[in-house]
Amino acid sequence: MNADQILKTVHLTEKSNKQSAELGQYTFEVFKGATKHSIATAVEQTFSVTVRRVNTQNYRGKNKRGRNGLPSTTSDYKKAIVTLKAGDKIELV
Repeated sequence: MNADQILKTVHLTEKSNKQSAELGQYTFEVFKGATKHSIATAVEQTFSVTVRRVNTQNYRGKNKRGRNGLPSTTSDYKKAIVTLKAGDKIELV
């Protein structure tokens, strides 16, 4: 699989910015079928860094109500927190 078939986007929140600055951990939204090994290889190929660990979390979509009161739900997604080797960085900006 190509890296563009595994990595969707980078999650940029206050918590993820703090983790990247202090711990060298970066947060990505990935496709549901992606495994930890495939995520690690995609990050290594895309950003030329060494991955030490990958943690994944599956999130279920939240229930919502539309404008006319009909129930709906947001999309499910999978999040990966990638820990890099000490000294490696990813420039996101």
